[in-house]
Amino acid sequence: MNTLKWKICGLKDAENIGHVLGLRPDYIGFIFYGRSPRYVGDLSADFASSITTANKVGVFVNAEEEIIYQAIENYGLNVVQLHGNERPDLCKALRQHGVKVIKAFGISEGFDWSILEQYIGDVDYFLFDTKHIAYGGSGQVFDWSLLKEYPFGIPYFLSGGIALDNLKDLLSKVNDKRLYAIDVNSRFEIRPGLKDVELLRKAGALLEQNITAREINE
Repeated sequence: MNTLKWKICGLKDAENIGHVLGLRPDYIGFIFYGRSPRYVGDLSADFASSITTANKVGVFVNAEEEIIYQAIENYGLNVVQLHGNERPDLCKALRQHGVKVIKAFGISEGFDWSILEQYIGDVDYFLFDTKHIAYGGSGQVFDWSLLKEYPFGIPYFLSGGIALDNLKDLLSKVNDKRLYAIDVNSRFEIRPGLKDVELLRKAGALLEQNITAREINE
């Protein structure tokens, strides 16, 4: 059985990250996009590279290839998440470099799922977020029923406005074995980049209940 994973994204404060790691997320995300209010900024690369209890994801938007490789090296990234118009050949090169690759897409009514086909074989996961000009972090939810139209077998992360008050609904409505991980960000914050640990703790408990229920049902 594939256990549902969770990712906490948009971290940039070392003390806050320490508290978040205590919740045992599977993935934590650092945003390397300068226009984001959650830009990793002055977070110590040495501190980030020392983290070993969660997979470290670097989030990039149309970044120069060399910048991505340098971040992988400096921050000890295990995963690269691409949120822009990156091509499959970059995804392939990054995988050959030794990291896993997540390719993100903004989903809305009428989304053309066929554009994902060119990435099959060159990514490990897709990520489905709410379509927004800001490349994620909008706090807005898209229509999860659109996921029923997803035609491929590549597992995916699900993001976009996920909050404590809609998480239980999401877990009941998106009954898809290809759903690999829940990705939370802006709806679990005190301010951009500083997570509300108690809210996250409650979300983790809901996810744990869901995992237990799935194990019983299977």
